[in-house]
Amino acid sequence: MRAPRECASWFWDLEDYAPPGLESALKTAAQMSAVLRKHDLLEPSNLEWSWFVPALGGAPARTRLQIMRPLDDEQLVQEVDKMRPVGYPEAVGGDLLVAGSGVWLDGRAAPRREYRLVELTVSPEPFGLSAEVSVFHDIWGPFDFRGSPHPEVHRNNAPRLAAALKELEALLGVPAEPGEATYFGTAVGYGVMEPDAVDGRGPDLTDQL
Repeated sequence: MRAPRECASWFWDLEDYAPPGLESALKTAAQMSAVLRKHDLLEPSNLEWSWFVPALGGAPARTRLQIMRPLDDEQLVQEVDKMRPVGYPEAVGGDLLVAGSGVWLDGRAAPRREYRLVELTVSPEPFGLSAEVSVFHDIWGPFDFRGSPHPEVHRNNAPRLAAALKELEALLGVPAEPGEATYFGTAVGYGVMEPDAVDGRGPDLTDQL
C-alpha cells in the first residue's frame, strides 16, 4: 500500500557538493538516480516541477516532462527552460521531482514493479543545492499499514534501501538528515523506525489511506 504522505525521507544539504542552479541540479539528479537505479529502486521516466516568479511566489503552472535523454544532457537543460509558462517570462523552476518505477520484492522474493516506489527531489534554489529521497510504501517497515507483521517483505526490501542510502552518502560526501516524522512513519538511520507493537501487531494506519 502507498501512503499519501511519506513514511520516511532523507535530506542532503549540498552547498559544498555542487553550485546551485538548474544545470547543477540535473547533474546531481543524474548521479543520485544512477545509484538508485543500480539498486532497482528508481528507473527515471518523468521530470516534474513547479514554476515560481521571484518576489511574487508561485505561478499557476506545473510541468511534467517525459525523460527521453540522460538527466545530465545539456539539451535537457534547454528543454526545461523552454517550457517556462508563456504568461510568466520571469518564472524560474522550483524543486525537480524525478519520478519513475522501482522494483520491490514480495514475501517470496518475487520482483514486482511499482510506480514512484522511491522519489528523488533535487532543489536548484539559488541559496544552495539540496536533495531528498522519500518512500511512501509499507514494505520498508516490519508491519504493513494494517499493522500485520510481514517480516519476509521487510527483510527483502529494507536492506536494499539502506544500501542505496549509504551509497548516496558516499557519493555526496554529506550525511543524510532524517526528514520530519509523519503519521505513516519516521526515518531513523537508513530505514523506517519500528513502531511500538501490541500483541505482535503494529498500529493500524488505514484510516488515513
